[in-house]
Amino acid sequence: MKYTFKGGIHPGGHKNTEGCAIKLFSNPAKVWIPLSQHIGAPCECLVKKGDAVSVGQKIGEVPAGALGAPVHSSVSGVVEKIETLSDIRGNLIKHVVIANDFQNTLHESVAPFPKKLSEATTEEIIAAVREAGVVGMGGAGFPAHAKLSSAIGKATTLIVNCVECEPYLTCNYRLMLERPSEIFGGAKIVAKALGVKQTIVAIEDNKPIAIKKMTEEAPEGVRVVTMKTKYPQGDERRLIYALTGKELPRGKLPADLGCVIFNAETLSAIYTAMATGVPSIYRTVTVDGDAAAEPSNVLCPVGTTVRDLVDFCGGLKAEPEWLINGGPMMGAAMWSPDLPVTKTTSGILLFTEGASHVREETNCIRCGRCVRACPSGLAPCYMVASVKVGNYEEAEKFNVMNCVECGSCAFGCPAGIPLVQYFKLAKSEINKRKKKK
Repeated sequence: MKYTFKGGIHPGGHKNTEGCAIKLFSNPAKVWIPLSQHIGAPCECLVKKGDAVSVGQKIGEVPAGALGAPVHSSVSGVVEKIETLSDIRGNLIKHVVIANDFQNTLHESVAPFPKKLSEATTEEIIAAVREAGVVGMGGAGFPAHAKLSSAIGKATTLIVNCVECEPYLTCNYRLMLERPSEIFGGAKIVAKALGVKQTIVAIEDNKPIAIKKMTEEAPEGVRVVTMKTKYPQGDERRLIYALTGKELPRGKLPADLGCVIFNAETLSAIYTAMATGVPSIYRTVTVDGDAAAEPSNVLCPVGTTVRDLVDFCGGLKAEPEWLINGGPMMGAAMWSPDLPVTKTTSGILLFTEGASHVREETNCIRCGRCVRACPSGLAPCYMVASVKVGNYEEAEKFNVMNCVECGSCAFGCPAGIPLVQYFKLAKSEINKRKKKK
């Protein structure tokens, strides 16, 4: 049986780097580490210009009582400056700029969890995950310790999200082939913390080698299931529906339906933090696109600039028109190659103008393709008509706030309407008006 959901689309996979083993790029000359790489409040800086720092040293801490995750140094060296830069979303974020001394000196705080897992309490595990600064590495960036805390006493099923349904991205795929023990190790830690009754590993059927590998490596009691290849299968609401047949209402958490979902690389980061003490300071990134000279999967320190990462992968073979952080469906266009890799950067895609598939916007022809494609059961054509005339109240009545911004509607739109951009605008305006009230 292959599990699936309602709606969705079938974009080309373009998994060009699925055969590329993960390469290590450990020594960028400088790193720009943002003090906000997560949902929640930005961290307060703990270092100043001229300070010597070590690998794994905490350089940013979340304000007391706020949601967030600490930030650590990914290299050893000297703090060159603290500067405020715009991130890919346009937010002004403080960055700690560190000149690498290439000594890779570990900070004294980096040490494995001091107890056997069987002896650890839920509170101790959650505290260790928080101290390591682990966040959702599938792209959302929700602090992992907060997700664990919210699922205590509710979750009975752990779903390991190994779907990786975005075109081009293969970093999770390579992780399954090269380091499956880290994924299962992280799953074991989460299962111990929450006392879940079952663990399910979800993988799409376009990854038969990974399915075989994970099935062979799976510990007793862990079930590997095959999902039908369809985008956006990796969305948590689609996963829950596909596996349980239950709809997750807006405003509810997966734990309210008895589930907790963790991305493969997030679990790997949890395992690494517990087993070695190394916090979340590295990120596996897929570098691809028709302008990339050597498409690759690279493990690099958080804070590595996109320019340095691309140069490590052989540079460019053509001038890119588009530079995208993440996948082509839900990623964000970058305005500069000097922006850094963060904990949530899954891919860097470089496309020439001819490969971008951006079309000139024309009038909606009421074909209904967007309605059939929407995995949330919305009517994007009606929503966008409301947004275009500034009627945000009507857009809200059409449930624009339920849009998960997956881009399925825009993908097949024959009129070339950038629907998701309109829906993001509507959400922003609706939220602004609610704050004013």
